[in-house]
Amino acid sequence: MDNQHSMDTTWRRVAAVLYKKPTDSKIFGSVELDVTDLEKYISQKRSEGLKITYTHVFLLAVARAIRDEVPEFNTYIKRGNVVVRPSIDASLSVLIKGDSEMGSVKVVKADQFTLQELANYLDAEIAKSRTGQVNNAERMKDVLGAMPWPIRGWVLATIKQLTVNWGLNIPSIGLSANSFGTYVISNIGSIGLDMGYPALLPSANVSVVFTMGSVNTKPAVFEGQIVPRRLMNLGAALDHRIVDAIHGGRMFKYLKMIVKNPHLLEKH
Repeated sequence: MDNQHSMDTTWRRVAAVLYKKPTDSKIFGSVELDVTDLEKYISQKRSEGLKITYTHVFLLAVARAIRDEVPEFNTYIKRGNVVVRPSIDASLSVLIKGDSEMGSVKVVKADQFTLQELANYLDAEIAKSRTGQVNNAERMKDVLGAMPWPIRGWVLATIKQLTVNWGLNIPSIGLSANSFGTYVISNIGSIGLDMGYPALLPSANVSVVFTMGSVNTKPAVFEGQIVPRRLMNLGAALDHRIVDAIHGGRMFKYLKMIVKNPHLLEKH
């Protein structure tokens, strides 16, 4: 009984009514990135006092890619029409409650940060989330998790119908069609996963979800020679209603460029 109770977390109770059998069109993609030089860059910056990780680099790189190369990602469906978001906002998945449950931190206008500014902002926001200071989406998750089944399913379906399907705002609980921002990014490598195939959150209008796998040393061809290199798998799920595979290709091309030139993220 105790083991069953420990698994029956707030998130699991919400997930039980949130996810259905997959029937909608999605695009999944992945790329293996050579992050050997990026790892050296991050190590150098940390020694200089800039406490960044792969998460900072890819969160910011995705925002810049959307701004400069693939603005199609910064849209969502509202009442059957494509709507452009007012800003490029990111949702970062983080571990909370003693690293036993996932929460999120929202970064509004993510493309306008520098690496230094993003590091400072995330430090403060993650600290808040781990001490119980949560955003509207997290607060609503806790409320839903406390409701008995099947009431939480009915409530969630109503909220999704009003916000996601009809594009209405619910100011009283702080939710809207744009509550979760443009994209979600999660560093699943931090929990030991090499590769992930993310879900497009049904109750959100995010256009893409990224997963960063763990970094491993593998043999790779570099400058014509087979040598040990540091490699990472980056996975993505795209909303096929608003983007196609070609947009994903442009996104990954930009990310590969940033991996080789991370210094570009030091400026606006």
